[in-house]
Amino acid sequence: MTAPDLRLRRPSPAIVALPWERALGDWDPADVPLRELPVGPSRHLVRFVELDGELWALKELPPRIARREFDVLRHLEAAGLPAVRPAGLVTQPDHDCSILLTRYLSGSWQYRRLIARLPPNRPAHRARLFDAMVGLLVELHRHGVYWGDCSLANTLFSRDGQLFQAWLVDAETSEVHPSLSDGQRAQDLDILVENVASGMVDLAASLGRPPEIDEQLIAEATALPARYEALWEVLHTQPQFAFGDRYRIEGTVRELNDLGYVVDEVSLAPAQESGDGGTVRLRVMVGERNHHARYLRELTGLDAGEGQARILLGDLRAHQRTIARDRPHRVGEEEAIASWVHDVLTPGMRRAHAAVRHRGTAVQAYCDLLEVRWLLSEAEGADVGTDRALEALAERAPTDSAARALVADTASALPAVDDELWPPPPEH
Repeated sequence: MTAPDLRLRRPSPAIVALPWERALGDWDPADVPLRELPVGPSRHLVRFVELDGELWALKELPPRIARREFDVLRHLEAAGLPAVRPAGLVTQPDHDCSILLTRYLSGSWQYRRLIARLPPNRPAHRARLFDAMVGLLVELHRHGVYWGDCSLANTLFSRDGQLFQAWLVDAETSEVHPSLSDGQRAQDLDILVENVASGMVDLAASLGRPPEIDEQLIAEATALPARYEALWEVLHTQPQFAFGDRYRIEGTVRELNDLGYVVDEVSLAPAQESGDGGTVRLRVMVGERNHHARYLRELTGLDAGEGQARILLGDLRAHQRTIARDRPHRVGEEEAIASWVHDVLTPGMRRAHAAVRHRGTAVQAYCDLLEVRWLLSEAEGADVGTDRALEALAERAPTDSAARALVADTASALPAVDDELWPPPPEH
């Protein structure tokens, strides 16, 4: 027997002790703490192991493909891009294959399990998924990564306020370049449209959806390039204007911040092609997409997702306005923030998390509570109050609410979808 070649990152004794000399399909549940978890369509064998209180995904691949995927995932991790984190690569000469070890992405789930339990006639939920996919593809392309097989099947999703965060989980066909050409980006988009359209239509058929929905699903998929180009244009446009109109810089920065991007640098230079000497071109260097999360952390020390941070900052501002109106003395920013954290956020997270039976995170539960309260209040034309919103969150959130995507898989204790929590809408 030829010993396997182990390449493990921050290995624990339990991981080192796994039977790496055996083919992955031959691992015995009696000897290895395997977990049975749902796996989407895959060309290769995927199994899960629970060690040291964590879940690990193991995928069997040909050695050349496994090495390339491991290297790409390392690059994505170093760039801070949303993708599964590589934990090891084991080459098995006797079996002519390799095993790629990645950390299981906690708090995420597959689109099939999500779409299967969302109302079929509510495209707003699918729109959130598609926005997340487009955002992920833009971020990859900005960093010179050609995906090559972008599809819903190769993506996991996690909740982030009223949004979804998309995560790349399959980089077998991915390539890393200094930058991508327009042709490479267009090819990735073509692949995305084809895969999303076919994936959604196949899923609709397997769920027994009426065939009439296929046309709508295909139209939604073919609209993805327009969403992509709109975001790409905002990030890469270089507007020209008169030097005296420098106020337009603030508008550009605000627009990027509203999309969540941190602006690292702006520069103005004469527009050579203008010929009049008074026209300048604006270039903006854009950093990570965590503007609101970073600002919330600076104010409160609280870690949250970008989408969650947008909601929480809005709640903080509303609280600041309330106490400024109700208190006789002037309230400073530090006092207002401390009051919000102690009197609003902390008890609100506790009550919201209890209302959803401690599924997901307390921060996400509170974001869902705020959204449900707003939707109910809009419907009734008056503030319904927190208690009413808590009841709705615990029993049944409004149909168009992102809180309808609240998920929990009690069998695996991993995020998935709970049929009992969100029963299908009654038939009329």
